[in-house]
Amino acid sequence: MKSYEASNYFFLNKSTYINLRWIAIIGQLFTINLVALVFKFEFNFVLANFVVFIGIISNFSLFFFHKSTQLSNQTSLIYLLIDILQLSFLLYLSGGILNPFSIFLIIPSVFASSNLDTKTNFLLILVTIISICILTLFHKDLPGPLSDYSLSNYYYYSIPIGLVIALIFLNYFAILFGKENKIRKEALDKIQEVIAKEHELVSLGGQAAAAAHSLGTPLSTIKLVSQELFNQLNENKDIKKDLELLVSQVKRCDDILKKLTLNPNVEDDFIEKDLSLSSYINQIAKSYEQISSKKFLINLEQDTNPFPINKSIELVYGIRNFIGNANKFSRKYVYISILSDSQSSEINIEDDGDGFPKEILSKIGEPYIKSIKKKYSSKAGLGLGIFIGKTLLEKNYAEIIFRNSETRSGAEINIKWKNSDLKKI
Repeated sequence: MKSYEASNYFFLNKSTYINLRWIAIIGQLFTINLVALVFKFEFNFVLANFVVFIGIISNFSLFFFHKSTQLSNQTSLIYLLIDILQLSFLLYLSGGILNPFSIFLIIPSVFASSNLDTKTNFLLILVTIISICILTLFHKDLPGPLSDYSLSNYYYYSIPIGLVIALIFLNYFAILFGKENKIRKEALDKIQEVIAKEHELVSLGGQAAAAAHSLGTPLSTIKLVSQELFNQLNENKDIKKDLELLVSQVKRCDDILKKLTLNPNVEDDFIEKDLSLSSYINQIAKSYEQISSKKFLINLEQDTNPFPINKSIELVYGIRNFIGNANKFSRKYVYISILSDSQSSEINIEDDGDGFPKEILSKIGEPYIKSIKKKYSSKAGLGLGIFIGKTLLEKNYAEIIFRNSETRSGAEINIKWKNSDLKKI
């Protein structure tokens, strides 16, 4: 899976955008006609109303002619440019950059910055800056009760400079936060996908075990009858080979069904029991020992208050992710210790690898982070795996600390619960 695959699709929500445009249009109509008809300020309010009417037509076209609920990047760009140009023309008719409502010029680009791609955002920012510059130099007089007013050039030119700075500042942070939100959303979607698969596997495993249990009795009967037939008729050369084949296939079926059970040695127990933290760790470590050459050293000397915890897929998957990362980055050993008393329980996972890279240590736990060093970046799992494990365990009341071990060369992850919280899982 590519890290930013889901984040490369940009769009605006059609209904939200249309509603925002209606609010802007109503506000423009109200302001224009209030100033002209009530306050009697002189400006070309007929032409101004016509410009707003163009905005109304464009909004109706957006509503009726674009059937999709999402507006593509290109369509969004066209309508946002219309918004900027329409508002710019209204400001041209009513004082240009001196009009207090000139602040609204920066809204379309800021609104789009977290939803559309970088090229579109850059173009919108550029058009907005050009509009601000033009409105600074060319515009009609500002409507007002006084026909003559004076304004210092320092203040006059500080307005567009302030608007441009605000435009760039707001867009930068909106783009930055929007990108982070897309990445985090993608990672959270990945968590949901992982948990769904885990539930599906557990469900299938339970069904397979139940099927094996149900088939056990009839298969035993078939096995017994086939063996009796073989003992009685093994001297008959015509059917001996068929009986041998039947007995071998029954044995093969028996072996397959045993593999499907959660515990082949216990015939009637297919329900997973609640386990203590030490049992969780032992089971997870065993699963890695079967596929890894690394040694797992588990210390339970300070586990003074082990108690059963409700079986939780999220808990197992979260702990397994951290142990898996320790296994991946260790050289020979993975050290796991459990400390518990009457108040709290914690798991400490260390390895003898190179530890967390210093340049990303403060960001550990965020999705899709990479070290600039090749020896780390070549190993997958440093970002998304830890993010998934951290999110799942924090959802189950855990406090997690990432650091480099002071006693060993590698990374250290400390996972801690209050016993009262652990019992609520």
